[in-house]
Amino acid sequence: MNDNTVAIVGGGPAGLMAAEVLSRAGTAVDLYDAMPSVGRKFLLAGKGGLNLTHAEPFEAFVTRFGARAASLRPLLEAFGPAQLRDWCEGLGIATFVGSSRRVFPTDMKAAPLLRAWLQRLRHPAPCGVPVRFHMRHRWLGLSPDGALRFATPEGERAVQARAVLLALGGASWPRLGSDGAWQPWLRALGVDVAALAPANCGFDVAAAGVHGGGEGWSALFRERWAGQPFKTVALGTEDLAGRHHTLRGEFVATATGIEGSLVYALSSVLRDRIARDGSATLTLDLLPDRDAARVLADVAHPRGSRSLSSHLKGRLGLDGIKLALLHECLDREAMHSAPRLAQAIKALPLTLLRPRPVAEAISSAGGVRFEALDEGLMVRARPGLFVAGEMLDWEAPTGGYLLTATMASGAWAGQGVQRWLQSSGRAT
Repeated sequence: MNDNTVAIVGGGPAGLMAAEVLSRAGTAVDLYDAMPSVGRKFLLAGKGGLNLTHAEPFEAFVTRFGARAASLRPLLEAFGPAQLRDWCEGLGIATFVGSSRRVFPTDMKAAPLLRAWLQRLRHPAPCGVPVRFHMRHRWLGLSPDGALRFATPEGERAVQARAVLLALGGASWPRLGSDGAWQPWLRALGVDVAALAPANCGFDVAAAGVHGGGEGWSALFRERWAGQPFKTVALGTEDLAGRHHTLRGEFVATATGIEGSLVYALSSVLRDRIARDGSATLTLDLLPDRDAARVLADVAHPRGSRSLSSHLKGRLGLDGIKLALLHECLDREAMHSAPRLAQAIKALPLTLLRPRPVAEAISSAGGVRFEALDEGLMVRARPGLFVAGEMLDWEAPTGGYLLTATMASGAWAGQGVQRWLQSSGRAT
């Protein structure tokens, strides 16, 4: 390989999108990936239905990126939810908006979209340059002369390039290639990298109520209820600034604690609280559609000869895992005290000890700080080196936000590479 091409390292959505932008501009691209094929995490994300983006108004969409909303705004203005749907249509993939305002391909599958995308990258329109793919190339960092070092089945290989774009992902799902191994290599180059941490993740709980003083659920609760969902509930907690967050939805009990969409939506707040305080407390409202006075009245209503379980099911619809959690957290005296039981139904405290490891998370927070990059996502300390995707220091909840911003950053970085090649006289 000579130095007449741009090298993209990482074959996820960010790397592929950057390759498309450069190919369309007439720039030769060699794309390298450690796995036998590209887009593996993309395909995994689509197993239950590929959530491409979200159809809420743009201003609300941008706020989902929290502290990095301002950094990501120009990227999303250039390639946001509307542009992503148009891009899919251009590949022959129709999309629709679900009841939750999430956007999916009409067939809900990732594989047809990826196949169409790769076909276009390999066989672009007449003005484009075919992208060349190099699989089973694991990046090992840079050599002293600036060459890319790769481990391949045939041994180590060095590659020179006019510009390099890294799109290696974060540290979630390492078996699919995103293992965060790049962190020390970039730090050694003087790049400011925030430590990778789990995002959209589950949490381990402290032993509750009568089982307090240790960790985790009781054996009885774990064996019977792990994997079961809490439906139509609300979770509340405070962030580091003292602002209260309350969200409604569903989550799941695990063998060690809790996970699921409602927990993921609060995971950044909970993770930061644990990092500062050593633990974080959630309040769980088991009946968010009933006010506290109504719940107290129903709990206190005479039950005659009926058991407490029958009474709670008949008056409040409480049974299954919700009732089991009350027994898990409350002693017998509290269960038979109408005020204490009603209070627990509306605001049951759960103490969280730690997030689950980043390898289990849906995504990761941290990465290359935007302050270390110029406006085109080029590393200030290393001209010609660009970064995109989950390697960047941002996070977002599930719901299409992750994929949209990942692809937006790939498109933006690809344009940044092209501008730099032209301004530096390196363009062909």
